[in-house]
Amino acid sequence: QVQLVESGGGLVHPGGSLRLSCAASGRTFRWYYMGWFRQAPGKEREFVTQITWSGGSTYAESVKARFTISRDSEQNTVYLQMNSLKPEDTAVYYCAAATRSPIYDSWGQGTQVTVSS
Repeated sequence: QVQLVESGGGLVHPGGSLRLSCAASGRTFRWYYMGWFRQAPGKEREFVTQITWSGGSTYAESVKARFTISRDSEQNTVYLQMNSLKPEDTAVYYCAAATRSPIYDSWGQGTQVTVSS
C-alpha cells in the first residue's frame, strides 16, 4: 500500500489562494485516480476533485473554476491549487488514491485549510 502525505494547508483570508500537495511514497505504482476530499466540522467527507492517470479531471460543482488539480511528470505528486477561497471551503483536506481498482483504497492524514478574515 502506498503512503500519501499532504502539505500546504493553513489559514487564508477570503479571496486568497493556497496550494496543497500530496506526495505518494512506497512501492512504484500505477493508479486509477488520485483525488482530494474534504470534511468540514459536523459534516460528512465530500468529494472535491480527482485526476486520472491519463490526466482527465473532474470537480465538484462547488469548486469548479476555482480549484485546479494537477500532477507532476513522474505521477507521484498531485497538487490542488485553490483560488478565490471562501469561508465554506474551510475543512480538513484529504488526498486519496485508487491503486488496485477504480475505488479509493489509500488515504492521507489530512491537512487543515481555514478560510477566515
